Amino acid sequence: MTRATLTISSKNYSSWSLRGWLLTRFAGLDFEEVVTAPDDASARAEILLLSSSILVPCLRHEGAVVWDTLAIAEYLNEIVPEAGLLPADRVQRAHCRSICGEIHSGFTTLRASLPVNIKGHFPNFKIWSRAQADIDRVCAIWRDCLATSGGPFLFGKRSMADAMYAPVVTRFMTYDVKLEPQLAAYAATIMALPEMREWVEAARQEPADIEELEVEY
Repeated sequence: MTRATLTISSKNYSSWSLRGWLLTRFAGLDFEEVVTAPDDASARAEILLLSSSILVPCLRHEGAVVWDTLAIAEYLNEIVPEAGLLPADRVQRAHCRSICGEIHSGFTTLRASLPVNIKGHFPNFKIWSRAQADIDRVCAIWRDCLATSGGPFLFGKRSMADAMYAPVVTRFMTYDVKLEPQLAAYAATIMALPEMREWVEAARQEPADIEELEVEY
């Protein structure tokens, strides 16, 4: 299989880049990683050469250009079905797709109030009621999935859902969100993945903070 190219943004700040990167790693696809700077205006021209949408992550593979994270997930599942990005069971596949769609299109208050910042740590961070409602919904999703599957991942084995919710796990770590034991164990499982450890280490090595992306605290 021809080597792919995955264009991403900051590993410290970009939740969508983390999702696309994890999905591609979970699929076992050989790819070259290209990182564009989120605060560099010239990067827009570079990304335009890859995708007219100017969106990252952007996966290029054997003539296909895929720039939406859910589209990347489905494309990878199509070309590497043996990777198990979707559960084998039809009902569980439907559930997996539904919760992936929910995190893809929803939780806007959570995104705005608790932005991804892997290098940051803000204990006792003030969480507003609307953001708390999003947190409660995420916890309900995890609780339901883990009760059905038995863990350690949302659908028992690692799936696209774990990649889609991984940035939420980092948010919970950054802003010291308290989790019940079962959910804390799931979060720890995600953070202990070799791929996550690699991403976090790279995020910590990024040379400078971007002031516009730092939360005031």
